[in-house]
Amino acid sequence: MRREGVTSIRRPRKNKQETAEPPSTWAEPFWERGDFTHTHHANTTHPYWITHITSLVDTEVLHRDILPYLNKLSFPTLQEVESVLPIEEKEITDDPEKIKDLLLRGYVWIRLSDRVLEGVLARAELDKSRAVSIPQEEFSVVGPKESFVESLTTNLNMVRKRLPIKELQLQEFTVGTYSKTKVAVLYIDGVANEENVNTVLQRIKAIEFYQILDSSYISQLITDNSNSIFPQMLDTERPERVAAVLAEGSIVIMVEGSPHALIAPTTLVEFFSAFEDYFINWQMASFFRIVRLFSVLFSILITPIYVAVVTYHYALIPTDLMVTLVTSRSIVPFPPILEAVILELTIELLREAGARLPTKVGQTIGIVGGIVIGTASVQAGLTSNVLLIFVALAALASFTTPVYRMGNAIRLLRFPFLLFAQLWGLIGVAIAFIFVMGHLLRLTSLGRPYLEPIYPLRLKDLRDSFIRLPFSTQSHRLQTQDKQRFTPPWRQKPRDIDE
Repeated sequence: MRREGVTSIRRPRKNKQETAEPPSTWAEPFWERGDFTHTHHANTTHPYWITHITSLVDTEVLHRDILPYLNKLSFPTLQEVESVLPIEEKEITDDPEKIKDLLLRGYVWIRLSDRVLEGVLARAELDKSRAVSIPQEEFSVVGPKESFVESLTTNLNMVRKRLPIKELQLQEFTVGTYSKTKVAVLYIDGVANEENVNTVLQRIKAIEFYQILDSSYISQLITDNSNSIFPQMLDTERPERVAAVLAEGSIVIMVEGSPHALIAPTTLVEFFSAFEDYFINWQMASFFRIVRLFSVLFSILITPIYVAVVTYHYALIPTDLMVTLVTSRSIVPFPPILEAVILELTIELLREAGARLPTKVGQTIGIVGGIVIGTASVQAGLTSNVLLIFVALAALASFTTPVYRMGNAIRLLRFPFLLFAQLWGLIGVAIAFIFVMGHLLRLTSLGRPYLEPIYPLRLKDLRDSFIRLPFSTQSHRLQTQDKQRFTPPWRQKPRDIDE
């Protein structure tokens, strides 16, 4: 095998097979690449030229499915080469731009003459991706244990296995000036709202960005309000959740190289609903959802309320508790706001350190660091033990949020609430709460109200919101084309035992 140069190639004459531009003209940028290979092969009957990028091509496919079949042909044509190769994705083309694009995607370019561009492009991409494993962020005790991986083809396969219907539509786009990332939009025709589908497709087509490395890029570029800390698209790594929301009329966006799918439109309620809720009875699922809701409110409000009460509202503290509180703060030299901020920042430091370190080391740092720092700060008189308990409980409560991105928003919310509590006490906490609610009331996801079904109030949708009623009561879906999920049991015609 020899690598040929691009010099001393004269311009060929134009005819039916030859083009006005020799291969050397457009291929010059590739010759500077160390992994670009252009080789000439010849057997007893005919020569042929193979061009590919070695770092993108699976050599096993090249030597097993391409070279042996080329050597068997006598005086072949491009049509014969295309028909004999046992490769699914292949085509004949002489378009220079298409040849460049497919070479950069792991295709092998086969020509019967080095003087023409026309040749067969056969896919031999080197696909190195991790195997399907259990979910890391949305782990559940019951239910399926599969999660998405970085391969878009594998992820689409897992979704189609769960929805083997012809109505499941898939539209692919190539986004990113440099990355040329494949983006797939999935929806069920006749169920998904047509206006929402057109909105998503239009926004993705309008993206002009140099690289798309993960689905989070798409979320930030097409979201309704990019300045909000609240996520307006739900991301998931569970294929069964994607299949479920597609059947509900949602739209799913999947990106090559990302193990997370985006779901839109979405509402605030869905971020506090774990998909495991649908695998247990409705009483337990409703209980867990209520616990999560109160945990989030507790996580946001407990520290600001402590600062407000200790700073402005001593009269609200019961007498018995006042003695404990005064004793714990008697040697603390800092005001309550500074004490609370120090502890909150310490918790955030421990979280970040635990997340960035290897798993086992991170867990050790989190546990040991929390115990050592907490004990040392109380003994040194830098903080009160009462506030330390509140901050620890608030941190624990924030982990009940099933969706990681919403958990980040809740972590950030505590700091503005602390500031308002220091300035105006409980009235400041109320003002901060009003600001947040006002923002949520204006927020939308693909034009759909973020606080639905609370605002606007839709009583039927409350059956699967903060509580989950039995499946038999959820026969209708709203905001979709096909609003009927199934016929309710009480409307079904009774059947005889012999039917």
